[in-house]
Amino acid sequence: MRTRLLPLLIVLMAAVLLALGVPLAVSLAGAQQQKVVVDRIDDTARFAALAQFVTDSPTDAGVFENERLTVLSSELDSYHEVYGIRAGVFYRSGRAMAQAPASWSLPKEGEVRDAFGEALLSRRSHDPQQVWPWQRRNLVVASPVIRDGDVVAVVVTDSPTGQMRSRTLHGWLVIGAGEAAAMLLAVGAALRLTGWVLRPVRVLDATTHDIATGRLKSRVAAAGGPPELRRLARSFNEMADNVEDVLEQQRAFVADASHQLRNPLAALLLRIELLSFELPEGNQEIASVQAEGKRLAEVLDDLLDLALAEHSEADLKITDIGALAAERVAAWAPTAEAKGVRLVGDCPPTTAWADPVALSSALDAVIDNAVKFTPEDQTVEVTVASDRDTSTVVVIDHGPGLTDEELARIGDRFWRSGRHQNIKGSGLGLSISRALLAAGGGSIGYDHHEPHGLRVTVRVPRSGPTG
Repeated sequence: MRTRLLPLLIVLMAAVLLALGVPLAVSLAGAQQQKVVVDRIDDTARFAALAQFVTDSPTDAGVFENERLTVLSSELDSYHEVYGIRAGVFYRSGRAMAQAPASWSLPKEGEVRDAFGEALLSRRSHDPQQVWPWQRRNLVVASPVIRDGDVVAVVVTDSPTGQMRSRTLHGWLVIGAGEAAAMLLAVGAALRLTGWVLRPVRVLDATTHDIATGRLKSRVAAAGGPPELRRLARSFNEMADNVEDVLEQQRAFVADASHQLRNPLAALLLRIELLSFELPEGNQEIASVQAEGKRLAEVLDDLLDLALAEHSEADLKITDIGALAAERVAAWAPTAEAKGVRLVGDCPPTTAWADPVALSSALDAVIDNAVKFTPEDQTVEVTVASDRDTSTVVVIDHGPGLTDEELARIGDRFWRSGRHQNIKGSGLGLSISRALLAAGGGSIGYDHHEPHGLRVTVRVPRSGPTG
């Protein structure tokens, strides 16, 4: 969940920083250009004041040299030499009054000519188009020279923008560094915020998993986070307490009912046994009643075992799974042999964390089923293996197997396949096995075995218990 929430927060924060940074960068570029434009306006105004009283251009030989023109030309030359900016004063016809450098003339078209034409209308040229750091363009500013209310000439400056673009780029780098620092701080804050918000969620998820795997005593520990999530944690603990109480009552009822029914049932079976002495030998009805009574006693015993299995805590210890499986194979070998079934085991030594009593009971139930449903002259195979995380005991029979629908229901309480209703059993053996294994962190799984039969896999963890 954090991997989904954190990118969303980062994208939102990046969008906010861009929304602030881009206008700031544009404003900075505009301010830098406006500063240059204002300087050029001041310069053109000064040159216009000098050119205002230059009455004519000294082109004819013998004409007295205009001292004001000399001063204007000197100022333009100094200005170009110091700042590298081309500047000139041009009559309305486009002829130069004075310019620096001397080779510069008014072009017939382009930005300079447009600014000159605009100034002829007795107004300063508009602000130039914004020059960005990646554009190599000059700034052109033109101001009219007005005498007696008429425009007699125009002052034009053509400024290089290298320094201005460098200052703009430097300012952008500073803004970018600030944005990057702000983004890092925002990411750090987002990490802390998501950790603070999701910590109760992680604790709740872990506790839910523990309860789902059978550790009903697990509760959500007090943790930080928003008040809503803390209230959710308290509500979850209250719900878990209520569920545990209900399950405890259910187990107690099953155990008490099973225990209380055993004595009346035993007395009833005894009376049936005494009654059978009064009837002719071989009476089928009394034999059927006795068989059903014994079956009912087995069901009550299995119900009591199931209630105890779901309630008891596993006594986990490091166990040699191979030796335990070999022992159960040896114990069931006479039963399999009496039925004409070959029971073979491949049980190399391997250790895991398990409750030996619970695992033995589970293996007894699985091997009992395999032998029970395997036809005569067939084989039941018990194989022990292990990997990095788990040790497994695989029991394979060559019986009729189960359909996909039956495979999905195997292990449910009292469930038995419709094809096996006449075979002895209560339908609780595998349920008891699952409860015994789950208490120790193990599991039991079922699958088809080709060409026919059933594969039952018992898994126990190799890692030690935590907490």
